[in-house]
Amino acid sequence: MQRGTRTIERRTRTATRPHNVKETPVTTTPRLVAFDLDDTLAPSKSPLDPAMASLLIELLDVTEVCIISGGQISQFQMQVIDNLTTASDAQLEHLHLMPTCGTQYYLHQNGAWNQIYAQNLTDDEKARALEVVERIAKKLGYWETETWGPILEDRGSQITFSALGQAAPVAVKTAWDPTGEKKNSLREAAQAELPDLEVRAGGSTSVDITRQGIDKAYGMTKLADLTGIPLDDMLFVGDRLDENGNDYPVKVLGVECVAVEGWHDTAAYLEKLIPELRAAKSAE
Repeated sequence: MQRGTRTIERRTRTATRPHNVKETPVTTTPRLVAFDLDDTLAPSKSPLDPAMASLLIELLDVTEVCIISGGQISQFQMQVIDNLTTASDAQLEHLHLMPTCGTQYYLHQNGAWNQIYAQNLTDDEKARALEVVERIAKKLGYWETETWGPILEDRGSQITFSALGQAAPVAVKTAWDPTGEKKNSLREAAQAELPDLEVRAGGSTSVDITRQGIDKAYGMTKLADLTGIPLDDMLFVGDRLDENGNDYPVKVLGVECVAVEGWHDTAAYLEKLIPELRAAKSAE
């Protein structure tokens, strides 16, 4: 599907926290808008707010939309899919889901979500990753006894360490590692023992392990190949575009990025962006 590239003026704004969304000089109408999930579209491991769900459905009418996250497809189901209840099949066909940082890819076809590909770890890679991250976490004192769900998860294409479990309350997760020092030290130590794999900081309390070279930049590049939409025609919205953040590889890739600090910021940005995209589409 071709989208116009008529130049528009885009300024970011938020109604409640005007300084959180950074000014981003995007010069053309994006043919695809991609989002991180946790703390960008929804609070960590929480369902979309109805207001955000409505905005996403509106966005699907005017451009292709991708959600790329370290979470597995069941997390996408709970946080996103189950809350797009008023979206039609025609609208959902414009939604691209990339769990585990793009090592899996799902499209809505013939009324159902279908896996297009999955690049799973081998049994040996999984076993080594699980052993190393558990041993190092215990050595560093990061293996907690009070958790909300399993600390280690085998997501097929990704091994994830979640210090407090996936279902831990957001406030507890934030308090566990407010500076990111714990997560980064665990990542560095595990990477040193797994040189043939990729170890990166994930969410607020998580570390993800995949095949080497796998991060959100990899996912976005795969998306460009599969959709035929050049990276220059894409826009990415995320809350972790800082150098240690898991959205940073997308910025390094050269994709236009908008930094937010929570779903309220993203909602405010979309309230500005959607009318601009709608006007550009009408002018085609």
